[in-house]
Amino acid sequence: MTDARDHEQGGAEGQPPQPEGQTPYGQQPGGEQSPYGQQPQQSYGQQPYGQQPYGQQPYGQQPYGQQSYGQQPYGQQPQQPQQPQQPQQPQQPYGQQPYGQQPQQPYGQPAVSSPRLADGSVPLWAPLYDAGFVASVKRYVRKYADFTGRASRSEYWWVALASTVVFLGLGLVGVIAGIPGATVNADGSSDPGPGFAPFTVVLALLFFATIVPNLSIGARRLHDVGLSGWLLLLVVVPYLGSLAIFVLSLLGPKPGGAVYDRPRP
Repeated sequence: MTDARDHEQGGAEGQPPQPEGQTPYGQQPGGEQSPYGQQPQQSYGQQPYGQQPYGQQPYGQQPYGQQSYGQQPYGQQPQQPQQPQQPQQPQQPYGQQPYGQQPQQPYGQPAVSSPRLADGSVPLWAPLYDAGFVASVKRYVRKYADFTGRASRSEYWWVALASTVVFLGLGLVGVIAGIPGATVNADGSSDPGPGFAPFTVVLALLFFATIVPNLSIGARRLHDVGLSGWLLLLVVVPYLGSLAIFVLSLLGPKPGGAVYDRPRP
């Protein structure tokens, strides 16, 4: 009795008895066993483990040749939205300004230019920009009492430098010449010797001789700034008047100053 019961529950001899309701590995339900090397047949509607039903792709993968929404095919760049075309500006030749625009002046150069004669020289009545020392002194002497026209900054300050050097130089030489024979007063002051007298006369004559040309070149400098030459009367105001004229003489040229020009041959 025991052997028959073991044979019914355990199957063939040498195999452990299987729990009731389970099929041995490699056997089909109903007691049929698959040949060696063949897969057991699946029930209808069931897929082998690890395989997807026909026509379905694994999660996250697209069918071959199809792209998901928003992705571009391999090797192609995403298309950019077309921008509205801007009207092209006509190209200007090198060194020329577009029509209706004023040419830009290089830094440090005057905004206005001097008129020139046929030979390329600047007439005497016109301002000479970027003038040198010698040219400024010559124009200063030749325009001795000319209160019309304009004078550039270079003309004005070269003349101011020349006047300062001359007066200081003559004064220093006069002091040295007056050392011999100098006397000391009781209050501690001293009187120069007789050698200083000639330099005193020269300095006095030079001062009175340069009053008119100094006023004329000062007026022309104010004209170049676009101001009236009558502003020179500010020098009568102690300290502040001279400081105001000094500041105005440092300004650059203005195009409006051309109204003070008096062209002549």
